[in-house]
Amino acid sequence: MVTKNMNDKIYDISIIGGGPAGMFATYYAGLRNLKVALIESLPKLGGQPETLYAQKHIYDVAALPKISGTNLTDQLTKQLEITSFDKYLSTSVSSIEENKKKNLWELTTSKGTIRSKAIIIAIGNGAFKPRKLTFDYDETLENNNLSYFVNNIEDFRGKDVIVAGGGDSAVDWAIDLDKVTNHTSLIHRRNKYRAMESSVQKLNDSDVEQLNPYIIKGINYNPNNHEKIDVTLKLIKSDELKTITADKLLVNYGFVSDSRILKDWNIDLNGPFIPVSREMETNLPNVFAIGDIVTYPGKLQLIATAFAEGPIAVTKALRNLYPDKDYFEHSTSIFEK
Repeated sequence: MVTKNMNDKIYDISIIGGGPAGMFATYYAGLRNLKVALIESLPKLGGQPETLYAQKHIYDVAALPKISGTNLTDQLTKQLEITSFDKYLSTSVSSIEENKKKNLWELTTSKGTIRSKAIIIAIGNGAFKPRKLTFDYDETLENNNLSYFVNNIEDFRGKDVIVAGGGDSAVDWAIDLDKVTNHTSLIHRRNKYRAMESSVQKLNDSDVEQLNPYIIKGINYNPNNHEKIDVTLKLIKSDELKTITADKLLVNYGFVSDSRILKDWNIDLNGPFIPVSREMETNLPNVFAIGDIVTYPGKLQLIATAFAEGPIAVTKALRNLYPDKDYFEHSTSIFEK
């Protein structure tokens, strides 16, 4: 559920970051009957496993011998459906300010102000933004023809699709999209890909048309059919140009992460990381941090570790906000209630 007016609510906890750590912390906070806001700068949940390792296998999740980034996101999403929370996608947090009179935190975001009694920071290695095309283009193309993410593979079914990029994500998506598209092309500026050897072999065995070494120089609506696009390519170290007409262009040039904004939030840092107590507390009152962004003695950069840190932070916040409530219950007891 997405709140239409952010100022209508005061949340118990606002969780910044919609990766695995933030998603599971949201789920657990919902189990404890807390009012929760989940804030994600990208247009979809899943964080690094979903955006960078969609088809790669993850091996450090308990009870699962292996699971892909996309499947992990799907399972966490299904888990979230059990609880009630407000979700804010494509929403970046620019500042957090303590309102001492009201004993609240006010989060200034790209879509308004969110008020919350506590905050959990779960931004991984920093806020993620896709690397976009470097030349000017009609931004209305992003409404339908130009994508930096695959939100729903069915959007590409039966289409002529161009994928741009040479890393794991681009190669994996080209292979998967080719199963549903009319035709798939993959553009890369080099003859050699940066993807895993096994993925490159699958690519070579597929029907994906490989256009190497080319770069994209322009993208425009097709003059005869505005539902299609013309993508202009330039051959590396040559003046040769060619134009391909397609329905969709998926750009996978990677992502840029940035944790520098934490300095503006007056949060103590140890290098790029947030030092926390054993209860995931930062130096700010009722502001916690979990996942890859935190450091403490013995910290391991594992999803399994992040999954444990979320309930610890939520429980400490619950004890601080509502000291008269029982602060620990087994999940079986919660569900029975």
